[in-house]
Amino acid sequence: MSVNEVYVFRPFKLIALLCVFLALCLDIVALLSPAWVTADRFYLSLWEACTESEATITYSRWSCTSTLTSDWQIATLVLLLSGAAVTLVAFLIALISLCRGTHRQHYRTVAVFLFTAVVLQACALVLYPIKFIDGAVLQTYHEFNWGYGLGWGATIFMLGGGILFCLRTDMYEDAMY
Repeated sequence: MSVNEVYVFRPFKLIALLCVFLALCLDIVALLSPAWVTADRFYLSLWEACTESEATITYSRWSCTSTLTSDWQIATLVLLLSGAAVTLVAFLIALISLCRGTHRQHYRTVAVFLFTAVVLQACALVLYPIKFIDGAVLQTYHEFNWGYGLGWGATIFMLGGGILFCLRTDMYEDAMY
């Protein structure tokens, strides 16, 4: 590089890798979250549904049952786990590609993996409230809680990472800069 040349560093791929890492972290927390749906004396996660029995003055008793008996809840869990697995593969490919210096060879593959994960996650996150409300599990006020919101947050970060991996920054790196 001569004295008159300027190198412009565009960290889009590093930001994309950070987005994918955040999506993976949010996805794991959402999968393990106990609070997907909450109501008065009731909460529902991807793994169990718990109700509080009549409480005495000193303690309350929670009884929990597995949600893996309902086919729509199993389908939601499988879609979310598949999306998380695809995101993990995309993250590993992107990390190895960035570390080895083979930048442009695998970016499209990573972007396709991330868009696939977005579709899987979005299907699960749309299926969950539709089937929950259709099943009329609760006859009282209920709300979708932070675990469900983290699932959407992970999906948004996956989409952002996929878009950033699709950007072609090499065509801007010419003599003009």
